[in-house]
Amino acid sequence: MRDHGVDPRAVRRSTGEHRTPVSADLVASPFRVDRDRVASSPFFARLGGVTQVVSPTGSGLLVHNRLTHSLKVAQVARAIAERLTADPDTAVLLHRLGGCHPDVVEAAALAHDLGHPPFGHLGEQVLDRLARHRFGLPDGFEGNAQSFRIITTTDVRGPAASGLDLTTATRAATLKYPWTRLSHPQPHPRAMPVPPRGAGEPADMPGTGSAKFSVYVTELDDFVQSRAPFTGRIDPWQQTVEAAVMDIADDVAYAIHDLEDFHRVGVLQHATVSAELAAWQADALELAGADRDELVAHSRRPGRSLELLRRRLHVKDSWVVDDDAFAAAVSTVRKELVDGLLAVPFDGSVETEQAVAEFSARWTARLCDGVAVLAEPHPRAAHVVLTTEHWHEVQVLKFVHHRFVLARPDLALHQRGQARLLTALVEALDQWLTDRHEASRLPRRLHDLVELAGAEYASLAATSPELLVGATGEAPRGRDAVRALARGRGVVDFVASLTDTQAAAMMDALSGRTGQLWTDAFVL
Repeated sequence: MRDHGVDPRAVRRSTGEHRTPVSADLVASPFRVDRDRVASSPFFARLGGVTQVVSPTGSGLLVHNRLTHSLKVAQVARAIAERLTADPDTAVLLHRLGGCHPDVVEAAALAHDLGHPPFGHLGEQVLDRLARHRFGLPDGFEGNAQSFRIITTTDVRGPAASGLDLTTATRAATLKYPWTRLSHPQPHPRAMPVPPRGAGEPADMPGTGSAKFSVYVTELDDFVQSRAPFTGRIDPWQQTVEAAVMDIADDVAYAIHDLEDFHRVGVLQHATVSAELAAWQADALELAGADRDELVAHSRRPGRSLELLRRRLHVKDSWVVDDDAFAAAVSTVRKELVDGLLAVPFDGSVETEQAVAEFSARWTARLCDGVAVLAEPHPRAAHVVLTTEHWHEVQVLKFVHHRFVLARPDLALHQRGQARLLTALVEALDQWLTDRHEASRLPRRLHDLVELAGAEYASLAATSPELLVGATGEAPRGRDAVRALARGRGVVDFVASLTDTQAAAMMDALSGRTGQLWTDAFVL
């Protein structure tokens, strides 16, 4: 199906010296090799100890972590790819756009969350703030860009000197947001009249670059190489078809499987979710005419938050949003989720376990069947999209998750503590690095990451200093400035590679709160 004009075996990482492989690959297919290498990576294994929404550590909750989430995304992504390629008419369009190989899609889905730091999205926000403000890194931190850095640079399980040595197809398929934060490609997609999803600047952080991006400037060579085979097939800022399939699968898994979790643990309550959806249905016309400030002020009253969602969709995605489809989606979710799954509290019985399994299977199949391929998509869409009906259903499902799980005060309390822990850990490691009397006793992994970043930033400062221009508008000058950037990236890389438990254990050790000498926090 793929036509990149080159043998896919030959389109592996071309930079860096090769060494003897650690172990032979088990299969001949280069895309299957990609999948196996990702699945064998220690960065993939660590996802079992990384938060998806709520950290299971110490909570006793049986909830998804980043590993089980990634496995389900891979399952959904492969199902979508196989369905699309089985249709002869769709297959012709897919071929023209660059191909849709199920193994590539599956490998990208397995790799898509490798860069998520401890404590999930909260950790991502904390590390980005520290990277930009404490260390002056123009790129900051972004989980998607960190994933790309891992597969191309910091993982060492591939046969090359750095990275996993994946094919260009798989590397391109991991690029959910195919641009850097500030500089590439030019013109940068954040400057487009209608920026692609994620490319716009955060409203509360003007001048900081795109809110979401998939590559740091340190991996720009790999990025350019990975995207080169798609030149002329898709726009420079567009996802590849395989990246778009992975992205949809991520949305589907998030919308369905996280709801499963919080039904199981009793957080999603029938009464509150039902009241929200029913109130909006009953008062839709009245709410549509209400003043926005009034809705915000009374957003805890049933129906108001859902109306605010409808309005946000009109602002951000007017190209696809449709009020009739939105109303139909609310009705469908109320029937399937509220009056179906949530109507009977989960008690661990065979009956309720079967109800969860049936809900998940039915909705996964429904959304996988609602995928279409577009030859000329809107700038905020990809070449592979959910149909209008199914897109609205996903938005409503995600709303339920956000409104009744993520917005809970008890979760916010928990997350504020995690944010303080990560901040203190980064500061403690930075202080350790600057203590010349202790330099010889640094964790070896931290030492190696700082050295790696030092070589990268020294090269960029010499050849492409414009890529290192940050909020000050100036590139770093001199060795000390380059060392400071390297120290920051090394610390961020190191902390991002920890599990939730490792981060907490290391902070306990650094603060003197534990008497235990050997912990898994140091086996890195």
